[in-house]
Amino acid sequence: MKRRTFLSLPLVLPAVPMLAVLPPSNLPPKGIKVDANQDRFGQSFTFLGARFDLKVSGQDTAGAMSVYDTIRFEKTGPMLHSHTDLDEWFFVTEGEFKFQVGTEHFRLKAGDSMFGPRNVPHAFVKTSEEPGRILIMHLPAGSMEEYFLQARQLKNPTQAEREALLRKHNMIPTGPRLSPD
Repeated sequence: MKRRTFLSLPLVLPAVPMLAVLPPSNLPPKGIKVDANQDRFGQSFTFLGARFDLKVSGQDTAGAMSVYDTIRFEKTGPMLHSHTDLDEWFFVTEGEFKFQVGTEHFRLKAGDSMFGPRNVPHAFVKTSEEPGRILIMHLPAGSMEEYFLQARQLKNPTQAEREALLRKHNMIPTGPRLSPD
């Protein structure tokens, strides 16, 4: 090995792990447009007092991410939980929300965002009277699309059934839902 090559290795090697998270170059060389208030596949659904529209599917990104646009009608949200295999990013576009990430509590309004790293418990709840809206990005996509498909098919599930489904999709329930007050 030439000395110049050997000396440049410490500069290049730290970037190598980042290449593993880039999506493959075999993705379609085109953009994907999803209209306002529409779902990527025309399959909007209601779950936990919210309407969910998938905007970017893990299928579109070779699993690198998925994005949901959610309109929250009720003052409810997911139970406190953590993900073992993905991070979540939230961007509030309408209304106000209370978030918990780890042991910290935050109040978010339109234009604010929150990052929930993997393995850190998090939850949120709508606090405003009017509907609220949040974009939710999963990085990587993981099995979130499959989780939502299975969760919305459950009819009056028990707490044990809800928690079993969470665990099946690498989510660990760690506490109750947040109250909006």
